[in-house]
Amino acid sequence: MKYNFIVNPNSRSKKGAALWKEIESELVKREVVYEVFHTRYRKNATDITLRITGDGKEHTIVVVGGDGTVNEVLNGIKDLSKVILGYIPTGSGNDFARGMKLPTNTVEALENILNSKNIRKMDVGELSYYERQKRFGVSAGIGFDAIICHQASVSKLKIALNKIGLGKLTYAGIALYRLIKGETVRAEVILDDGKPMIFENTYFAAVLNQPYEGGGFKFCPKADSGDGQLDVIVVSGISRLKVILLLPLAFAGWHTWHKGISIFRCRKAEIRTARSCAVHTDGEAVFLKKKIEAYVLPEQIRVITR
Repeated sequence: MKYNFIVNPNSRSKKGAALWKEIESELVKREVVYEVFHTRYRKNATDITLRITGDGKEHTIVVVGGDGTVNEVLNGIKDLSKVILGYIPTGSGNDFARGMKLPTNTVEALENILNSKNIRKMDVGELSYYERQKRFGVSAGIGFDAIICHQASVSKLKIALNKIGLGKLTYAGIALYRLIKGETVRAEVILDDGKPMIFENTYFAAVLNQPYEGGGFKFCPKADSGDGQLDVIVVSGISRLKVILLLPLAFAGWHTWHKGISIFRCRKAEIRTARSCAVHTDGEAVFLKKKIEAYVLPEQIRVITR
């Protein structure tokens, strides 16, 4: 078997390059057949994946990077059913690895990819906005959570915390700041073409394929990436203080009982907001929108698990 490694050398505040050297030395030692592609700019992983999968053949692609790199690869795959995906997490949030229960240690993750016999089929979501589409493996959202993801991606705090292995705390810190400064919005949510549900004073609405997003927040504890459905969380109608108090509980998934936390399951969700809000897919900014639609694609991708 030939492995195609797509490596983001700038992941985890540029530690990705050093981690790849560690991986490559092991590949050479084991005489593994592989080809490596290093990303050089934003969305480069998408372009690389398009070239790899453009021949219509079966391919094994291993991502060495963060959730954003996985997102770029998913968006470059020509035919999801013809790809086996492996993942060695070298990012800060690592929600994809957390949701799929993959090793986060580099050596263990490589060992798992080379020796695991477990292949799991995973749903892939797609976000549609104004005649454009973008796939996601973890989540897509509009509002407060999208702002956090965007600010975390450009934060100097994230760089500093990554150096001491606490990069995921970036999201929690920015979340607290945005709760104090941000504004709520009126939102309308339609699930599977059903009746519209109105939510006043909405902080955010997110559609999850995995239980986690935002660096470990277990927003939808029962989300299952292989069940053919998406889980939707809407946070609305409660005070900022209560949201701040609920955030630590969300790391364990203990927030779901509280009034103002609404969770649903569906194959398609349409979300409209009274004004333009930030939107993201897998933590990558999509810019300001007033309407998004998220749904499960009919094709699944095979993921190397343990």
